[in-house]
Amino acid sequence: MTSIALLGATGNVGSRLLAEALSRGHQVTALVRDPARLAPRHGLSVAAGDVANPETARALAGCEVLISSLRFADVPPATLVAFARASGIPRLLVVGGAASLNLPDGSRLFDAPAFPAEYRTEAGAGIATLEALRDVQDLDWVFVSPQMVFAAGERTGQFRLGRDALLFDAAGNSHISYEDYAVALLDEVERPAHHRTRFTVGY
Repeated sequence: MTSIALLGATGNVGSRLLAEALSRGHQVTALVRDPARLAPRHGLSVAAGDVANPETARALAGCEVLISSLRFADVPPATLVAFARASGIPRLLVVGGAASLNLPDGSRLFDAPAFPAEYRTEAGAGIATLEALRDVQDLDWVFVSPQMVFAAGERTGQFRLGRDALLFDAAGNSHISYEDYAVALLDEVERPAHHRTRFTVGY
């Protein structure tokens, strides 16, 4: 059993991470602005707080792993890093984005002419967070990137891991469900294999 602090537990990915962690018997402390948004569950503690206020990090004291599933556009990299340091939790896992991954020709997905304009703000903020983390030496951070298509789906437990390139299946699709992404991230919580780096998960 691992004691996990979770930021963004009410979001699309965060809710799947919460469910996966609890199903494995971990103890989760979710830090949210409105605790009423999370129903009581065995193994779950809920604390009121905001990542923008490092003082609220004290509510997470004693946790072994901090997972952030927050929107990058809402949280500057320096704010997230300062909060992680204030919490005293040595290991930080960040729900990343796919925009910084490489296409088969070696260019970034973010730089592709067809990259959707409506995603550029969030994707650019995610890239800035990854770049900022690469300069952080006092936290054991991991940035976990999904694929081009990242959406609700099935929990199959069948997926592949990669490093800095997009993963494509036999049909040429680059995708992963929220549910299988949560499996991969919780596997990393239980069996740490990556340190101060990024990895990606896809079918």
